[in-house]
Amino acid sequence: MARKGAVRIGISGWTYKPWRGVFYPKGLPQKRELAYAAQHFHSVEINGTFYSMQLPGSFAQWSEDTPDDFVFAIKGSRYITHMKRLKDARTPLANFFASGLLRLGQKLGPILWQFPPQMRFDAVRFETFFRLLPRTSMEAAELAQDHDERVDGRDWTRAITELPLRHAVEIRHESFCTGEFIELLRRYNIALVCADTPEWPLLMDVTADFIYCRLHGAEQLYSSGYDDDALDRWAARIDTWARGQEPVDANRVLAPLKANEAGRDVYVYFDNDAKVHAPFDAANLAARLGIGEPLQRSQENRKTRRVRQTTAEKPARM
Repeated sequence: MARKGAVRIGISGWTYKPWRGVFYPKGLPQKRELAYAAQHFHSVEINGTFYSMQLPGSFAQWSEDTPDDFVFAIKGSRYITHMKRLKDARTPLANFFASGLLRLGQKLGPILWQFPPQMRFDAVRFETFFRLLPRTSMEAAELAQDHDERVDGRDWTRAITELPLRHAVEIRHESFCTGEFIELLRRYNIALVCADTPEWPLLMDVTADFIYCRLHGAEQLYSSGYDDDALDRWAARIDTWARGQEPVDANRVLAPLKANEAGRDVYVYFDNDAKVHAPFDAANLAARLGIGEPLQRSQENRKTRRVRQTTAEKPARM
């Protein structure tokens, strides 16, 4: 079966000081970093939306800085997932969607909802939240109009274009490794994030009409890179998903689904940014799938990276 689903390989965030002079050319203005990254990747995750509400003008600028066929994945607000823990989520959701996401228009891709490691599966709480999630840009615009005073005067509550919205969830507690949770996700067509990390469950159950992967570093969270063998394995899995099938080595809770003849879109983001592995791993994975060019560090950049690794802390994500 030929690959039919679209495959997008990218990076989780783009504003990282240690990347300057290693991935980004020396002297590149910070305001040009997104445009430079978009020359190499078809998508990035916006992580700043997790930490605080952004401004509509920021979304408009990000859209302007990227090609027409570019797509942003948006990380959902931690106020909803970590502080409210999904309780009384309607108004916070309205504020989130009113903050400017819809200014991305056709470039608005999947929305990622990441949950804290201590949060356990609660079927009622999660289903209540899933029912609130808008499934189209028009529904999101309607919900955004119910925002409160926190976004007064800085809101954007209309859809530039009509498009479906996709949602994905990243779990970090073993209590989610249950058929009840997988079936709930399938009922609402919400993707279970395939999160590659030594610290949290790695599940590959297909629960939606698309696949969402986050590669955090299989050996050391945020820090370890992916060697040739690992990238080959991920390339094979991604190609299989895009063809509408499931990898033979997939770690699942439930049995695989019937093959989807239409294929599935696959989104993959590298989050192993601490030692500047992410952009190089992403580019080299994309090259294996025929959708990008490989990248190699120069000798000068390798030396710069070694010096920075001795003192640099994990950078804040954008």
